[in-house]
Amino acid sequence: MLKPYTVHYRDFKNIRLESCFYAFDAYEARTLAMEFNKYIHEHPNSIDLIRCENE
Repeated sequence: MLKPYTVHYRDFKNIRLESCFYAFDAYEARTLAMEFNKYIHEHPNSIDLIRCENE
């Protein structure tokens, strides 16, 4: 069952941004963020939080 996840990350100016994905778990949410967000793909360590919004 897919759940809504919010992936929080910081850009090069240290501004906190977020992207939302439906995924089975946090790892899949991270993988989707890296696939669909060019900045996260190039800077995977910029992710500082992945939160399930359904819990």
